Amino acid sequence: MSDPAGGGRHFAFLLVDKFAMFSLAAAIDTVRSANRMLGHDFYSWTTISADGEAVMASNGLPLKIDYSVADIPPADILFVCLGLSTEFPGKSKILAALRTWGRRGGALGALSAGSFLLAEAGQLEGHRCTIHWENRAGFRERFPDIECTGNVYEIDRKRYSCAGGTTSIDLMLEILRSDFGQGLANEVANQFQHERIRSAGDRQRIGPERDLTGKSEKLRKIVELMADKLDEPLSAVQLAKAAGLSVRQVERLFLRHLNMTPGRYYMRLRLERARELLRQTNMPILDVAIATGFTSHSYFAQSYRLQFGRPPSEERRTTY
Repeated sequence: MSDPAGGGRHFAFLLVDKFAMFSLAAAIDTVRSANRMLGHDFYSWTTISADGEAVMASNGLPLKIDYSVADIPPADILFVCLGLSTEFPGKSKILAALRTWGRRGGALGALSAGSFLLAEAGQLEGHRCTIHWENRAGFRERFPDIECTGNVYEIDRKRYSCAGGTTSIDLMLEILRSDFGQGLANEVANQFQHERIRSAGDRQRIGPERDLTGKSEKLRKIVELMADKLDEPLSAVQLAKAAGLSVRQVERLFLRHLNMTPGRYYMRLRLERARELLRQTNMPILDVAIATGFTSHSYFAQSYRLQFGRPPSEERRTTY
């Protein structure tokens, strides 16, 4: 923990059981490295838990905690770091603390799946946010009135969110840039061999799909359109028109870069979204089918089994 005395900016990280260690480490090490480049501790940080006791990360490592939610110190941003589960011991205390922080006008942030907690605490109403792609489907079903983008990070007034992993670095680099300019952000990125500083407008990789960086911009545009329209799939003509291509040109594009037809690719995206919903929510299977563009329960079940080797009814699970 850095010493917050002497001014500068202070960040508090509120951690829950089985939080994502990499997302936290990426955020903290970015500002630690900035202090090294600056030659003094401008940035400082503390760790918080529901009761002030040590918290276990998802990788099994325990982390010492500085404060409980009952005595959170002053901070420029209170970040929430979550893991795979949105249910954990002390949740009611944490939600109450987030509501209190928000009512007092404090800035709030979310790493990885942390946006779930901010939304549940009512702190994202009227704000734009993002979340890890694996959690986005469940988030959008549960909080349909909140704009949850597929971008790597979002900053909307006093709300900061990122998709976790290396995007924690990008979010913190943007904070550094706003404080000290692009030069410091570049220096810190170089320390981490962070090849390219992503902006808030950069999209996350879409599900478990291979990286499309360097591929045709028209292909990326079509894939993004597909990912945004899984509940009401667009026709081949609509997709081609949006990209300014013919249907035949789109087919050639997918075969050349992804080795499959656009229709097969679209189906795979829809089924992957269905799997996320089955794993993350308690939605009835028929509702999951409808949310991913299937009008027939039997066709959904058949397609799902062909893709994943098991029926949708066997996919329910909370940890994996």
